[in-house]
Amino acid sequence: MQSITVILPTYNRSAILRKVLQGFVCQTNPQALAEILVVDDGSTDDTRSVVADHQSILPIRYLYQPNRGPASARNWGIREATTALVLFIDDDIIPSPELLEQHMYVHAHNPEPQVAVQGYVTWSKEVKVTPFMRWYGEKGPLFAFGHIRNGKEVDFRYFYTCNASLKAALLRTHGGFNESFKVAAFEDTELAYRLQRCAGMRLLYNRNAVAYHHQHFTFEQALRRGLRVRAGRHEFIQTEAGQWLIRRDGRWSRRAARRLVCPLGIALLPLKPLVDSSLPLPGLVYRALYWRETSNLKKS
Repeated sequence: MQSITVILPTYNRSAILRKVLQGFVCQTNPQALAEILVVDDGSTDDTRSVVADHQSILPIRYLYQPNRGPASARNWGIREATTALVLFIDDDIIPSPELLEQHMYVHAHNPEPQVAVQGYVTWSKEVKVTPFMRWYGEKGPLFAFGHIRNGKEVDFRYFYTCNASLKAALLRTHGGFNESFKVAAFEDTELAYRLQRCAGMRLLYNRNAVAYHHQHFTFEQALRRGLRVRAGRHEFIQTEAGQWLIRRDGRWSRRAARRLVCPLGIALLPLKPLVDSSLPLPGLVYRALYWRETSNLKKS
């Protein structure tokens, strides 16, 4: 039976990391787990001791590097992996009990070297989820799972390394992550573009491979994250993937949509105090306000 290596980059999130590791203790197919590589990207908290607490119950290796960013951390994990399959997960993403089983199931039925599996990420039950967060995580800037169908092949834009598995050889053959990306923004999109274009990667979406995002976002926190993502855009637009998306975004239909939605955000400003409430608003309201406010923050 095939087994899998979990590659888990982390930085100063020891409390949530403990929950993530505990989730791997409770897998329905524990035999599938060959090892967890926790790549500590320069943490200054008690990450090392949290990992040590689990080494008697999980096959964990702890790797420490000075802070170089998640792309570098994942590449180290790729180099160290001892199995043909690797699963990327983030340090605030808690695996469901069926996570490994569901990833392995798809790979078992699709053993071709170019097949990758994208799992589903939803909010943790321990987090108070607002309607804005549901939009943000399903059809907003964070994730777009609401736009794709279970069991279907999706393109590189839906590749999220918080819950994705691939053949290790595919990654090693095509260079892994671009380490010029120092922040967690676009490095997964850029890699997936290369893998699809150069290696014919087929990204299959399995909604049953569930993991839970243990983080709360207010509207303002989402805006600040949007600014951090934009800070990584300069590096991204230097790549072929970035140029492809620029050409796509330059289409008249998308320009027209932004010209329509941004002024709409101004008209909808009286609704802004309701964004973080329990009152659900139409997705267009969230999108219009988000686009307007991120544009204002960028200018300030």
